[in-house]
Amino acid sequence: MVWFALSKVSIDELIFYLKKADYKWIVLGVFFGFLSHLSRAYRWRFMLDPLGYKIKLENSIMAVFAAYLINFTIPRAGEIARASVLTNYENVPFEKGFGTIVSERIADVVVMMGIIALTLFLQFEFIYDFFIQRFNPLKIGASVLLLITVVFIAFKIVKRSQSRFAKKIKGFFNGLLEGILSIFKMKKKWPFVLHTLFIWGMYILMFYATSFSIAELEGISIGAILIGFISASFSIAATNGGIGSYPLAIYAAFSIFSIAKEPSLAFGWIVWASQTLLIIVFGGISLIYLPIYNRKRAAKERSNSIKEV
Repeated sequence: MVWFALSKVSIDELIFYLKKADYKWIVLGVFFGFLSHLSRAYRWRFMLDPLGYKIKLENSIMAVFAAYLINFTIPRAGEIARASVLTNYENVPFEKGFGTIVSERIADVVVMMGIIALTLFLQFEFIYDFFIQRFNPLKIGASVLLLITVVFIAFKIVKRSQSRFAKKIKGFFNGLLEGILSIFKMKKKWPFVLHTLFIWGMYILMFYATSFSIAELEGISIGAILIGFISASFSIAATNGGIGSYPLAIYAAFSIFSIAKEPSLAFGWIVWASQTLLIIVFGGISLIYLPIYNRKRAAKERSNSIKEV
């Protein structure tokens, strides 16, 4: 993916855009990204509190950054590592910690769907005209209808089946539904909702602020920003932290708005590289400092207990 992305633009052109980029906007974008990660770590505590676990904010922050870093190796391995941090240092059973992570990811998906719906509402005519010019609407309609029919039939088969495989599928989807509903049952559900909106607001602001670093993107429409952001977000979900695919996803989205290839790819690499550097630095520090912090914490707690005795 990296090779393919770099084959679309020469290294000299990338260096040219990197040299003339306005770095104050890149730094601001990194700051917004940093705030989103802190908010995610703080939000996590709202989900663990009803389970009877009051974890240290420091451990939550370091677990989040370490998880993002580990996701660059094996997709979604960071979530397993994040739950393991709580098991090792906060005595939270792995399945409970991992369950809260799944629940918060569901909340993130709901917000992402909201962003997609908002984008379709704001840019419906433009997107509709774009696809009508390039795709046969009858074929698209037939494909959608076929997909809905297949899903409906599969749902009916699974619902009636008593096989072990069907029970696992039903259990999985019941768990997803329970995870979504648990968000509305927690005591601090409104702070949770506000933090979720804040996280995604910071993501969009990070993306938008960084666009000002490229002079050729001056005056870019909010529609292009939102579609580019959605496309880039899916690239992160599909690959290890969006390696190689992130700039290609942005280029594909911006090309819909007739934005030139070179600044689009350069912008994609700048956003991805700046946010990745943030994760590498703070994720690396977190992995190193986690055991040190918790050894000091354990020693302090032992000392305090001895003094009380």
